Amino acid sequence: MKPLVIKIGGAALDAGPVLEKLLKALAGQERPLVLVHGGGDRVDQVLKQAGIEPRKRNGKRITCEASLPLVVGTLAGEINKGLVAKLRALGGEPVGLALADGIAFAEPAGDDWGAVGVLTEGSDTLLSLLLQGGFLPVVSSIAASKEGELLNINADEAAAKVAELLDAELVLLSDVSGVLDGKGRLLASLTASDIQALKGQGVITGGMVVKVDAALFAAEKLGRAVRLASWRDPKAIDDAQLGTLIAP
Repeated sequence: MKPLVIKIGGAALDAGPVLEKLLKALAGQERPLVLVHGGGDRVDQVLKQAGIEPRKRNGKRITCEASLPLVVGTLAGEINKGLVAKLRALGGEPVGLALADGIAFAEPAGDDWGAVGVLTEGSDTLLSLLLQGGFLPVVSSIAASKEGELLNINADEAAAKVAELLDAELVLLSDVSGVLDGKGRLLASLTASDIQALKGQGVITGGMVVKVDAALFAAEKLGRAVRLASWRDPKAIDDAQLGTLIAP
């Protein structure tokens, strides 16, 4: 059985009882499972409290040098360890990690992006050992370059990399049940050409564009379909009938 990689982030992390139900379902999984998380909403709050205005381009965060320690501390520290603590309290065997912990290297995305990275080579050794031992790796999207420079990685790209390294199935859990057509009906599957057409028709707009593009990026990276589903329903973890399959 292939491992399963689940990605959560954003509003899910502040969803209280709903998050607890999801984490309880994750902690009870018998299938080898890796949880990859972002935390953009929480990062935005921390930056604003520090007097730093969050900046994004095409839905991705620009991470200036001044904000990097706050981003790292929030993602790899507060959020990561908070999830580990909750999962452990629910009976799981979580291990908190970052991409920098022997999983993948990154290189700077370019001067315009600040301390944002693009993932390069990686290894499944550590994750595979943990999964074989019955542990649940909880991975934050902070990576490092070969020169030892910490870099912030888009969490969807981080999840795609982890799934690629483990040859795993990938489910991106968001605050939507999947992609809806013009009449509000859930679409079971979409290809890249379908997505382009729906964008042109104004069906896929706003925040959904970022979600669908992230799923398509991951699908193209893996060479197979990725499921986009809702974190509000714990059954979405392993029920292939829930959500929308995004195929390359």
